[in-house]
Amino acid sequence: MLERFRLAENNTSVSTEFFGGLSSFLASFYIIIVNPAILSQAGMPFDAVCTATVMAAAFTTILMGLYANNPIILAPGMGLNAYFTYSVVIGKQIPPEVALGIVFWSGMLAVTLSMLKVREKIISLIPKQIRYAVSCGIGIFISFIGLQKGGVIISHPATLVGMGNFLDPKVITFFAGLLISIYFVIKKYKASLVMGILITFILTIPLGRWYGSETIIHFDNLIAFPDFSLFGKVEILGSLKLAFIPTMLGFMFTDLFDTISTLVGVCEAGNLLDENGMPRNMKKTLIADSIATPIAAIFGTSSTTSYIESAAGIQQGARTGLSSVFAGLMFLPFLFFSPTLSMFSAFTTAPILVVVGVFMMGPVSKIEWERMSYAVPAFLAMVLIPLSFSITTGIVVGLVSWYFLKGVK
Repeated sequence: MLERFRLAENNTSVSTEFFGGLSSFLASFYIIIVNPAILSQAGMPFDAVCTATVMAAAFTTILMGLYANNPIILAPGMGLNAYFTYSVVIGKQIPPEVALGIVFWSGMLAVTLSMLKVREKIISLIPKQIRYAVSCGIGIFISFIGLQKGGVIISHPATLVGMGNFLDPKVITFFAGLLISIYFVIKKYKASLVMGILITFILTIPLGRWYGSETIIHFDNLIAFPDFSLFGKVEILGSLKLAFIPTMLGFMFTDLFDTISTLVGVCEAGNLLDENGMPRNMKKTLIADSIATPIAAIFGTSSTTSYIESAAGIQQGARTGLSSVFAGLMFLPFLFFSPTLSMFSAFTTAPILVVVGVFMMGPVSKIEWERMSYAVPAFLAMVLIPLSFSITTGIVVGLVSWYFLKGVK
């Protein structure tokens, strides 16, 4: 069984892949809580969406590991779930079951494009300079999210963003978790990122109990039984209407650019490239990612996509699909223990996102800054990812400016 992952060839081990999978899982498990919170506003039962989210993430992540042998996590995509809820169900008054059917067919269309290598061709059109920039931009983006979740960066009416109160116990706890996590990384402890998350969790427990700020860690409920009421509720035939094609294409293209951006970013940062400098096992990875969406629709949730949080596991040392198998299995117990998992809030993983952001800035030195025709598109891609809060926006603007400048030279 283990031979299929080629651990020795990838200079890794079972324990390294385990901790890599654990790091990616802990960085992305928030989706189990956040996705139901968003989709429940579309009239879908919270507990049922939670079950669907766990099942979709577990099944498709294991599929990615076994089929594509890449350390990438799959789960319902942020942004895609908002599009599903606010634009499709609420905005267009499309019933949730029909919306799930549209998601199903968008995934089947993506599978077809992947089989025909159309998605691979799109990735091959992305120049290396833009790939380097995307990796760095995602690093800044992830760090920004971490600083935001940690209370360091807050909204400001005049400047859009501003600094939080450094005397706030929440902010102090964030920096304590960050510095301890960095210490573990410097010492090269094998499970440094996981240890950082666990220490931050422990430091967070007193908040709201023994000293100020809000209470973040709650111990109210620990067990909840799974709700499979959404399983198979997808309206497959009822969603096959001409009027739904624009919505179907909207899901497909959003997922396409999210996947391409993630795949390019994490593979570049982790040096998971083939002999041509392209993301390795690309066709199988794209097929696995595509198949994940119709599977998610059948379970009862919005489009599933590759997660940028996979970078946490890759930076922890994950190099093969074994880490994805481990990560996928880690989702399953939370069919019953989702309240337990919710204790690891976005705040407890915030310091790790900053650390991962630092790791992903490595390719910045590979950008040819002295050549303006290279530097400008790379810079636009890099800064627009965090500033627009959209990986897709950054990569599209970077590509457009790249080929425009190439054409006018």
